Amino acid sequence: MIAAESLLSQLGTIVTSALKGLANVAFTGSLIVMFILAGIVVLASKKRPKDAYLSWGEAMAASVFCTFGLFWAFGVVPHQWLTYSGSELAMRSDAILAGPGSTGLMEWSPIVISKQTLADLIAVGIYGMSFTLTVVLWSMWQKRGQKKTEEVEKSSYGRPLVKA
Repeated sequence: MIAAESLLSQLGTIVTSALKGLANVAFTGSLIVMFILAGIVVLASKKRPKDAYLSWGEAMAASVFCTFGLFWAFGVVPHQWLTYSGSELAMRSDAILAGPGSTGLMEWSPIVISKQTLADLIAVGIYGMSFTLTVVLWSMWQKRGQKKTEEVEKSSYGRPLVKA
């Protein structure tokens, strides 16, 4: 029973430590800026017609905006998380989470998992989220202005009727 309570308290500590990342102003602010930049892309894709003329200045401004957004999503946000987790959350390599030398969480395991490993896995998740967001935003931009096809009358067998 004591081991189970210890395990639950350690898991609770891990989860609350990860959620405390949102209490950090720099990390939370960088996430907010990232989502604001994504929102600007969504609004621009709904507002700008697909066949609109693009001037040289607009193209340069758009390329700077995209470069800044990618720099922010793949550089600043993960950096802020890794800085916060390494300093205030004390998720360092000497803090053993599981394996030999841990304080009760899977100490039978031959694989050593430190708190820094958990912080790095969260950073990988941030990169995955940023990559997915990038692909979704590019897809939305490329599909802007496309009209959905109208449904064609179907036969009683469920196939579309084609008029010759």
